[in-house]
Amino acid sequence: MYFIYILHSSKANKFYIGYSPNPFKRLKEHNAYTDKAKFTAKYQPWVLKCSFVVSEHISDALKVERFIKKQKSKVFIEKLIKNHLDKNFIDSIITKAIAKSGPDSSGLIRRS
Repeated sequence: MYFIYILHSSKANKFYIGYSPNPFKRLKEHNAYTDKAKFTAKYQPWVLKCSFVVSEHISDALKVERFIKKQKSKVFIEKLIKNHLDKNFIDSIITKAIAKSGPDSSGLIRRS
């Protein structure tokens, strides 16, 4: 399964959105970076604010990640964090994100 995860840096009051099959492992990796050319290395330490399952397909997780980032809205991200345990809310975001980017090659929208 692939998850969307949202990290927060209190140092810079910034959010970072990513996808991974293991958000806890990714958090450790983001906090371990020493190359300051990487975005997350500049604003360590990061705290995992939330994560939620998207799909077993990496392509769906990427679509949801892009959808969230394209909103360019701290308010939207904070709403995701606040409502990440609301299955209906998260499912509506996932469905909207996948539908907005178009169907896969089979012509069907995949959802797990």
